[in-house]
Amino acid sequence: MLSEYRNEISELKQKNAHFAKIFERHNELDQKAKDADEGRLHLSDTELEELKKEKLLLKDEALMMILKYKKEQEG
Repeated sequence: MLSEYRNEISELKQKNAHFAKIFERHNELDQKAKDADEGRLHLSDTELEELKKEKLLLKDEALMMILKYKKEQEG
């Protein structure tokens, strides 16, 4: 997720517990989605859609935090 911000992600995971938590949750959901797509996890279409929506919301929140952090570091 957001590999172009690898340095910022690493720093934020150490400095911000909330960021670390949402980043970890996003990765958990990403793995569940992969498992479902590859047949290792059985989810209904609705469950998979909800999982992907939550994952996207977490990614958006993480990106906002990254951009704010990056701006603060540059300023």
